[in-house]
Amino acid sequence: MRIGIYARVLKNKIAFECLQNIISYSAQNGIDVMLYNELNDSIRESKTMIDPQLEVFTTEEILQSKIDYLLCIGGDGTMLDSMNIVRESGIPVLGFNTGRLGYLATSNTEEVEKVIDELIKKSYSIDKRTLLKLEADQELFGGFAYALNDFVIHKKDSTSMITVHSYLNGEFMNSYWADGLIVATPTGSSAYSLSCGGPILIPKSASFAITPIAPHNLSVRPVVIPDDTVLSFEIEGRVKSYLISLDSRSCSIKKGTQIAVRKADFTFNLIRPSNKNYLHALRNKMMWGMDVRN
Repeated sequence: MRIGIYARVLKNKIAFECLQNIISYSAQNGIDVMLYNELNDSIRESKTMIDPQLEVFTTEEILQSKIDYLLCIGGDGTMLDSMNIVRESGIPVLGFNTGRLGYLATSNTEEVEKVIDELIKKSYSIDKRTLLKLEADQELFGGFAYALNDFVIHKKDSTSMITVHSYLNGEFMNSYWADGLIVATPTGSSAYSLSCGGPILIPKSASFAITPIAPHNLSVRPVVIPDDTVLSFEIEGRVKSYLISLDSRSCSIKKGTQIAVRKADFTFNLIRPSNKNYLHALRNKMMWGMDVRN
């Protein structure tokens, strides 16, 4: 078995110790460990005592199935980054939380041995998380235009609202007069969309949430649609360009750019350890349903 390790940067002692524990316990169990090339460079620059002789992998090599699992050290942003590393390879991903919330990175750094034991025994579960695919009449986001959380249209360089004309499978749905619009997957329904008043979607609900950002209309509310729907958009406003984002990545598009989003034809495979489940995370991480009577 071969494990790949990814982190944006190891900022604190807890993250370094987590990495060291993964390396040492894997070695004890005959498991090969590889470091993502950018993480390896960061470690070399920091001159830590971590073994510099570990093999290194890149995104291109991971697509050749050179690793069996990707373990992430960091927060939920690191987990979102990992989707751009594993891409369509199907390699399962698990996160050790050294950030704040840890909604996607659900394992504690103290659980390294337990997690690796479950990988060896294959006693974990896989949550197949739906992805969004952006389609446009020009290449955007380096040719890999997918999102685990959400796709967002947002105003840019102006305090004026924009108008987003939205279509479902080519049929006109609504014109949103707002600061922008969010299309969220079930995974992303508890992120930006939730903060704008959107609903929480259970991961296997096979749906997307369309949530306006600061709509200038009291009758406009979030809408839940089937995830086999193709959404297309036309944007109007006083400026010549707008901002769009896929998770933590963003870019500017010109007025008149044709854009649409649909369900991707592959999933993000999130490893769920035996002692973790979605509803537990919803209650304990997001404080959902917290009531003194409970």
